[in-house]
Amino acid sequence: MAEPARADESTERSSTWRTGVFAALSTALGLGYAPVAPGTAGTLLGVGIHVAVALSLPAGPRLPVLTICFVAACAACVPLANWAETYWGKKDPGRFVLDEVAGYLLVLLLARSGGLTLHVIWAFVLFRIFDIVKPPPARSLEEVRGGWGVLLDDLVAGAYAGLVLNVLAIVVPSWVGATAA
Repeated sequence: MAEPARADESTERSSTWRTGVFAALSTALGLGYAPVAPGTAGTLLGVGIHVAVALSLPAGPRLPVLTICFVAACAACVPLANWAETYWGKKDPGRFVLDEVAGYLLVLLLARSGGLTLHVIWAFVLFRIFDIVKPPPARSLEEVRGGWGVLLDDLVAGAYAGLVLNVLAIVVPSWVGATAA
């Protein structure tokens, strides 16, 4: 008969499990561990969600499902960013990429026109450009304390990317696979 686990072993196992789950979520299922451009790699989880939703659901429920994914990513981002800063001992650690997932999903909520392939490409490229460049007020929002600063700059990048994608859909609809209105 096996001996019952001691309380400290049970706590240690629970802590290890919790750390593993938090690290998996924080790194977008490990994409944040990419040796080069972890933010770009982490954004790919958002792309995967986008493609999975677009290919598996009819048009009607897509927006609510993407909205739920966006809200869940944002809600998890703030406490997990605080955890990640403590865990990796650095403000806004590069491995933490859940904020990129949230930012990319915001692009989709703001700019929903276009064919899937071109929409994915443009949303991805524009979001990454704005996330890297960090136009005002994105850079200053990084200074907001705690997980909010980690999240808010990516939401601004997503908002800029969504705006530009909407303008492109009007000005040059063929570029983004949109149909002329």
